[in-house]
Amino acid sequence: MKRRLCVLALFLLGCAPDSLPELPQAISNNAVAYHQPTHSVYSFAGLETDKTFKDVSAKAFVCHLDASSCQTLPPIPDGVGRLAATAQTIGDKIYIFGGYSVASDGSEISTPDVFAFDVNTREYIRKPDMPVPVDDSVSAVYKDRYIYLVSGWHKDDNVVNVQMFDAQTDTWSPASDWPGAPVFGHAGAIVDGVIVVCDGVHIVPPKSPATKRTFETLSACWRGDIDPKTPTKITWRKLPPLPGKGKYRMAAAAWPHKHMVVFAGGTDNAYNYNGIGYNKIPSQPSAHVWGYDVRADQYVQFRDKPEASMDHRALVHLGADRFLIVGGMGTDQQVRKRLEGFKVHK
Repeated sequence: MKRRLCVLALFLLGCAPDSLPELPQAISNNAVAYHQPTHSVYSFAGLETDKTFKDVSAKAFVCHLDASSCQTLPPIPDGVGRLAATAQTIGDKIYIFGGYSVASDGSEISTPDVFAFDVNTREYIRKPDMPVPVDDSVSAVYKDRYIYLVSGWHKDDNVVNVQMFDAQTDTWSPASDWPGAPVFGHAGAIVDGVIVVCDGVHIVPPKSPATKRTFETLSACWRGDIDPKTPTKITWRKLPPLPGKGKYRMAAAAWPHKHMVVFAGGTDNAYNYNGIGYNKIPSQPSAHVWGYDVRADQYVQFRDKPEASMDHRALVHLGADRFLIVGGMGTDQQVRKRLEGFKVHK
């Protein structure tokens, strides 16, 4: 027990990068969740190293930070690999939502599946399907009960739907629609009863009948204040954009004691899943870190994190000023197996 507490304390205080464990294998675009009581981070599904349709994974992993070890878990039960799923923790269960599968011909299907993974029994429990199957959506937890899915990709277009799952009753309800341009690969979180969501990729209609629609990053942030008595009611308002060009697949997390939502990494060049842009240009990762203070109603620019990265589904807040990114892509679109811990500060 003494060693366990010492290892965790060293990590939270700012330990060396090599004190963190590595995943059993490299993975990107993976659903990530943190179980605070056991100081364990979980990864579900995602994209493996070669980044082809054959590398879309259903594998799952857990990393115990106090023991500095990672291990393989049972895969998602249906065995179907998926990208761009999202996960959230409530109590001892991790809820895994959606994602999309990729066929050999390149066709993609958004899955409606919802699973609850029990961290104690390591078993998956099937939950009611999403009413509108989405992938590359933003998920966020409110009052340790409600999980919101904001916008995202459905079939062949982005949607404005905000779907709310009640983890106590296992029921879905529609919440106030997303008022901005519908997007996928955006990022966000909830803090102090406020949803903050930024950027992502939107569809640009064809300029003529002879051309095709295109996908471009969007610089746009929205704030949604949740009605505490009626959680399906969200009052949305547009915020100033984050500085610079819009980012895609950033990592985001709540920083409760600072009343902030923190954004890290991402890229300003939209791509599908292999890191090569729709424009055929390789996407470059970012090391930028930003925060939005919901009380001050303003952004804070932080010092860049040590490594540039992209293709994320979540950021983990470990406590104090310590954050963690699990997998993702680094330079040259290389899929990472590392856990990247960093401090957020000016």
